Amino acid sequence: MSEPILRIENVSKIYGARRSLFGHTSEVQALKDVSIAVNKGESFGLVGESGSGKTTLTRSILHLETPTSGRILFEGRNLAEMSAVELRRLRARVQIVFQDPYASLNPRMSVQDIVTEPMLVHHRTLGLDRRQRRDRAAELLSLVGLGTQHLTRYPHEFSGGQRQRICIARALASGPDLLLLDEPTSALDVSVQAQVLNLLCDLQDRLGLTYFFISHDLAVVRYLCDRVALIYRGELVEEGDTDDIFDAPNSDYARMLIGAMPEVRVPSTAT
Repeated sequence: MSEPILRIENVSKIYGARRSLFGHTSEVQALKDVSIAVNKGESFGLVGESGSGKTTLTRSILHLETPTSGRILFEGRNLAEMSAVELRRLRARVQIVFQDPYASLNPRMSVQDIVTEPMLVHHRTLGLDRRQRRDRAAELLSLVGLGTQHLTRYPHEFSGGQRQRICIARALASGPDLLLLDEPTSALDVSVQAQVLNLLCDLQDRLGLTYFFISHDLAVVRYLCDRVALIYRGELVEEGDTDDIFDAPNSDYARMLIGAMPEVRVPSTAT
C-alpha cells in the first residue's frame, strides 16, 4: 500500500463560548480525536449527517481552521509548521469542489476567467503566460466534457451539471494531487449525478488524483470510494474498506444508516 498523502492525527476542534441575544452559549466540540490516513491515488469517503463535523474537518485540511489539538500532515509535513510561502504552494496541490455549482461560480466572470484564475494566483508555481493559460483552460474544458466555444460564456448560460464540470476544471487548473469533493453531486439531478461521478472516476484514472469525498449519500459513496469513514457528532464511529463497511458493518450507527439507505444503483452513463 502507498504512503498516505494526507494524515489526520488525533484532531479535535472546540469552538469557545460566545455571547448571543439569550446570553452565553456553551463550548461546542466539533471534532473529537479524529484520525484518518488517505493513501495516494485512492478515493476516501467521509460520511456523516449535518452537524457531524464534516465541514470543520474539511476547513481544517485546507488550513482555514486551526485544530484545538492534534495535527494534519500533507506528505508528512505538518500544516501548522508551514510558512506562508509553503502554504501557498500547498494550496496549489490541494483543491476543493464545492456542493453548489450555482453559488461557487462568479456570475460576472467568463468561463475562461474562472478557469484561469487559479493559474494567476499560483503564477509563481506554474509560470504560465497569458496564451498558455488560455490554452490550458481550453484543455481542461475538453477534459471535463466541454468545448473551447464555452470559454467566452458566463455561468448563467449553463445547466447545473455543466457548471459543476466548470468547477472541476477550475479545481484542476493548478495541477493538484488531492481533491476535496464536498458533496459535489447533491445539488444535481440523478441522471446528471451519474455523469459527474463517471467523469470523476475517469479523471482519477487519467491524472492519478486522490479524492477526499465528503457526503451524506451512502449510495454515491459506495459507488465512488475505496474506503470510507463514518463520523457522528465529531467522532469517527467506523472506518474500513467500502465493501466491508456496507456488507458487514460493526457499529449500530453504520447499521442504522445502511438499513435506511434506498436500493439505488448509479447508472453507467457515459461522460
